[in-house]
Amino acid sequence: MNLTPNAIKVLEKRYLKKDDSGASVETPQDMFKRIAKFVASADLSYGKGVSEIELLEGEFYELMTSLSFLPNSPTLMNAGRRLGQLSACFVLPVEDSMESIFEAVKNAALIHKSGGGTGFSFSRLRPKGDVVGSTKGVSSGPVSFMTVFDTATEAVKQGGTRRGANMAIVRVDHPDILDFITCKDNNERLNNFNISVAITQQFMNALEAGAQYELVNPRNGNVVKRLEAAYIFETIVRHAWKNGEPGIIFLDRLNQANPTPLIGEIEATNPCGEQPLLPYESCNLGSINLAKMVRPVPGSLQAPSPDGKGGGKAFEIDYQRLKQTTRKAVHFLDNIIDLNKYPLKIIEDITRANRKIGLGVMGWADMLIQLGIPYSSDQAIELAGEVIRTIHQEGRDASEELAQTRGTFPNYAGSIYDGTRKMRNATITTIAPTGTLSIIAGCSSGIEPIFAVCYVRNVLEGTRLIEVNPYFEAIARGQGFYSERLMQEIAGSASISTIGEIPTAVRSVFVTAHDITPEYHVRMQAAFQKYVDNAVSKTVNFPASATVDDVKQVYVQAYRLGCKGATVYRDGSREAQVLSTQTVQKAPVEDTTVSKVAKITPRKRPKTIKGYTEATLTGCGTLYVTVNVDDNGVPFEVFNHIGKAGGCAASQSEAIGRLVSLALRCNIAIDEVVKQLKGISCHQPIWTNGGKISSCSDAIAKAIESENVDGHAHSAAARDQHDRNGNGDKYTENMLVGACPECGGCVEHEGGCSVCHDCGFTKCE
Repeated sequence: MNLTPNAIKVLEKRYLKKDDSGASVETPQDMFKRIAKFVASADLSYGKGVSEIELLEGEFYELMTSLSFLPNSPTLMNAGRRLGQLSACFVLPVEDSMESIFEAVKNAALIHKSGGGTGFSFSRLRPKGDVVGSTKGVSSGPVSFMTVFDTATEAVKQGGTRRGANMAIVRVDHPDILDFITCKDNNERLNNFNISVAITQQFMNALEAGAQYELVNPRNGNVVKRLEAAYIFETIVRHAWKNGEPGIIFLDRLNQANPTPLIGEIEATNPCGEQPLLPYESCNLGSINLAKMVRPVPGSLQAPSPDGKGGGKAFEIDYQRLKQTTRKAVHFLDNIIDLNKYPLKIIEDITRANRKIGLGVMGWADMLIQLGIPYSSDQAIELAGEVIRTIHQEGRDASEELAQTRGTFPNYAGSIYDGTRKMRNATITTIAPTGTLSIIAGCSSGIEPIFAVCYVRNVLEGTRLIEVNPYFEAIARGQGFYSERLMQEIAGSASISTIGEIPTAVRSVFVTAHDITPEYHVRMQAAFQKYVDNAVSKTVNFPASATVDDVKQVYVQAYRLGCKGATVYRDGSREAQVLSTQTVQKAPVEDTTVSKVAKITPRKRPKTIKGYTEATLTGCGTLYVTVNVDDNGVPFEVFNHIGKAGGCAASQSEAIGRLVSLALRCNIAIDEVVKQLKGISCHQPIWTNGGKISSCSDAIAKAIESENVDGHAHSAAARDQHDRNGNGDKYTENMLVGACPECGGCVEHEGGCSVCHDCGFTKCE
């Protein structure tokens, strides 16, 4: 096996079997042997002999240890172990009754405990203010009940290794749709949920016609109101621009592809939106590593060269290996359905009746790099269609072959395949986010572009390790422009497009998420969606400067190109938000004419004062921030010194310190000072073990905030926040500021999810 150090670290932390003390009691090889042996054993039920099982076990072991294919996280964690729950995706129904709501809460807790993620449609719940017949009271509406699910999720740690993730979906024609669209404006609420609006074809028709559409009470089917479709769409777009949510799913498009329409209607998806499922249905996923599906061009011994000089293209797609891997992966995933220990009997019944699997890919950007094809090119879009069409066709052939010996899925009669071809599985393909899987495989995530050419990793306190994309390093060394100085320069940069000493041809191939226009993000998603049974999880990345209209165009383009949904993230949009735990009270109106405004005089500085100094890495060098506190332990003044730097950097940091000190000595609320400085960006951001440092101003704000919260939480509000973020759940605030809650590394937004490439933390995979 060729595992990277980071892959081993992630496996040890999250996947390998541990003893009571938390120490690993198996190696990565042991883990893969455990999984291969267990999954191959399913063939015993289909008449295979011991020797055939052993041969299959070896094939599955090679499939995983070669890093050609990996199953979803619950399978890696639980296969061959007592828990035995192997699926990642579940959808639970929420009917319009108190009994159904709390039954769903209970069932979600059981699923989260077993390592799965859950999706819900809250569209059947009556709107806020509607009558409740049994009590003659009024309903509190879907959003209020979502908080119940969120609280339950907060209390359950999945199998000791994964935190619960949810998707909340509400139809665009629900009377409470505006409450739903805006439900995550308050950063303290619903942090265990992704939210998506279910867009109907009727709504899109009204939007294109510039017309109104109807809001319908799900309790009785009555039309309660009409709204301008354009107004609702603009509201969705504006909030997605603000913080990435809500996403959208095209509900009628999901149901057009529903393989078993006689069994039920699709109303919801899994947490990242790529797996539409019926109520009580589950699905297990797996991903082919496309980075391994290439081979040297016969007769070519050169290193990969993006410009194609010196002997032509060095690599080509190994379609034979891709087809063989696809067939083995379908066999592997079908076996899991038989072996799975489902958290509920009803889930077992419907899952086995439809036998859905979700085979996807990772390493797509790595494949393009090896082929010398820019991600944002028509050639890449065309190749995407060829690759996923091959997997789609081969996957269906493999499923049909299994059906000949094992039988079709029980709900085959009346399915979309009835009368055309016998199928073992109702769905075959899904493009899921692969955050931690891609770390294990050492490849790029899903179908996303690379996020950066160089990463900065913090391996020890004060020790920064530059990790270079291996393909880039090979080319840089091969073409003679590699240097430690250059790697330091580009480390952590969102793009290398303006670095002149890197050849133009190389820059064109090593494009990052922020180099790629939103148009190409959506075109790539649509190219894969064309041959995917389920849906495609992908994030359309925007720079911080993107406009609301830019986001709007992406959602419109996703609809026009046949995508089943869309997710966006504008850089820094969540980082700019401030988490507040204080109750906001409306201040009385005051007469603020100049003659009645009292002048504020800063407190005098005592002769002796105590404090602490914090060293923080910034893009300008090491910044030393000294925060002194008064006798009550409240920050009183701030001094800044930036390494050996002079000029503007030193003078500006000194100026910030003086103005912050003046504000503190005038009793300006500390939170307000932090709010003004935090999140300010400069051209040289950096990632440290405390998270992303956007600028010197941002570093100063975080140092003040650290004094105010971490160990010196003097106000009741600050103590409450410290208890939640420090002693209880670190995830909420850190996820908002873009830092990993477990290791402080950089959290990337990709595949409709968030993932840390340092430690493998993921919010929703």
